Amino acid sequence: MAKAIEITDANFDEVLQSEQPILVDFWAEWCGPCKMIGPLVEELAGEYEGKAVVGKLDVDTNPDITSKFGVRSIPTLLIFKGGQVVDKQVGAVPKSVLAQKLEAQI
Repeated sequence: MAKAIEITDANFDEVLQSEQPILVDFWAEWCGPCKMIGPLVEELAGEYEGKAVVGKLDVDTNPDITSKFGVRSIPTLLIFKGGQVVDKQVGAVPKSVLAQKLEAQI
């Protein structure tokens, strides 16, 4: 089962070059709602293996990308396609909501 990849300031541009849609979970260790949604993000990584890239970006250790995309509250989940943000979800939501957003980009 695939796991969500770790996305950092250093590898972000490389990840964005993917031909597949990319779901990026902006999170932090101290964030309660992030811990609730984390396992769902991991499940999506497995379910969408080969169809989408699913990754997690720790806002505390990657401030450049966090500020570049104006992420002020977490969890924030951004979906990228062709290097552009095509969808956004702020706050914890059911897995089905995230799955629908990903499906719309595949």
